[in-house]
Amino acid sequence: VQLQASGGGLVQAGGSLRLSCVASGQMSVINRMGWYRQAPGKQRELVATVTVGGITNYADAVKGRFTIAVLYGQRENTVSLQMNSLEPEDTAVYYCNARLYNAEDYWGQGTQVTVSS
Repeated sequence: VQLQASGGGLVQAGGSLRLSCVASGQMSVINRMGWYRQAPGKQRELVATVTVGGITNYADAVKGRFTIAVLYGQRENTVSLQMNSLEPEDTAVYYCNARLYNAEDYWGQGTQVTVSS
């Protein structure tokens, strides 16, 4: 499974950004896709995930502001993260994730999101 993320950038507080990630390879082994983030000096944390069955999970810090969506296909999956009402605390490197049915994780290259106050 290969993951290619895009989006991110610099935005003022209150603004919006959209992240996108395309997963290619053997799609049938993927159980869930999502986004994680890592701020400087902090551990990587879950932002939002969505399963093949459409079950979503959001970190409390982003509920009501971020929306995850996924399009599952036979050859590739595309997962997006719409981020609204961004706050300086959202500044981090965001990583796309694919979790397989055997619990193995694959990661994208990371994309920087910077929110200025």
